[in-house]
Amino acid sequence: MTRLLVLVLAGLAAAAVAFRPTGGVQIVVLDDQQRVDVSIDGALFTAYVYHDSIATLKKPVLYPIRTAGGQDITRGYPFEPRAGERVDHPHHIGHWLNYGDVNGYDFWNNSDAVPEERRPRMGAIRHRAIIQALGGDEHGVLDVEADWLTPTNTRLLQERTRFIFSGDDSMRVIDRITTLTALDQDVVFTDNKEGMIALRVTRALEHPEGKPVLLTDAAGKPRPEAVLDDTGVSGEYLSSEGVRGVDVWGTRGEWMMLIGELAGEPVTVALIDHPRNPGYPTYWHARGYGLFAANPLGQKALSGGKEALNFALKASESVTFRYRIVVLSDPADAEKSVRQLAATFADTP
Repeated sequence: MTRLLVLVLAGLAAAAVAFRPTGGVQIVVLDDQQRVDVSIDGALFTAYVYHDSIATLKKPVLYPIRTAGGQDITRGYPFEPRAGERVDHPHHIGHWLNYGDVNGYDFWNNSDAVPEERRPRMGAIRHRAIIQALGGDEHGVLDVEADWLTPTNTRLLQERTRFIFSGDDSMRVIDRITTLTALDQDVVFTDNKEGMIALRVTRALEHPEGKPVLLTDAAGKPRPEAVLDDTGVSGEYLSSEGVRGVDVWGTRGEWMMLIGELAGEPVTVALIDHPRNPGYPTYWHARGYGLFAANPLGQKALSGGKEALNFALKASESVTFRYRIVVLSDPADAEKSVRQLAATFADTP
């Protein structure tokens, strides 16, 4: 009996060693919580979240997203409200990819805040399956499938997304490769400003506005009235074309940086387009209030009518979108780093 106990304890010890974080990227599937946690060197970086039971979550998201120093770059509201955050756009959660007009259905604005009369035109993206979840010394890979559904659960598109996660002591990187396949009908992405790959950043990375805004209180509840409080708000956009601040909205560029500070940690968040994407170089749907989005398909809305795309897929046709999200904690020449990362990404097969 004693020998058996020793063998059992030895086996448990071996298992503990096998599952102890030892560096690199760890990916843990938590089926019961409908999420997949991604850690780097034992510290949570992000999670793929697909809660069907959360009313406001109408698509899978990456939430939260953290710097190498452990700071959240993503807003908590309305998922996990924190003090001093804006109370707006409850469909802006973490990182997501969707669009505002797909065969007339709005996948972008859908949440539990949508009025009853608008719900028949709201689409939702529902997680279908985890194909692969694999950690590694240098990067981790998560392959997932999802369905783009009408309110009557008609499948318009099948989505297959590969996330590639990596990082080091001062940087975190997410490469997202998403293939959308039209099913048994043609699918039209009518030009619309609401799209396509997006982040909603935390209050500190917004642009200071100097005007009253509605924020959450110390308990994470909406305050009864707007307040003037730009304390700690430090964000500024910079595009690959040299455009700065809120003027980046409606411009085109190969990449965009958002520069700011989180609790004393210099932070740069970059979103990088790929030359093989439709609409390259993308238009930017980036707002001072914390919406950081690239929209390659909404050209008419973002160019003031000068251009139009109305991208479409025939039944059974596919299109692939490739993007890189970079979170830098090193203040030394962030623009040079982003340019190098964009060049590397452009050469990636």
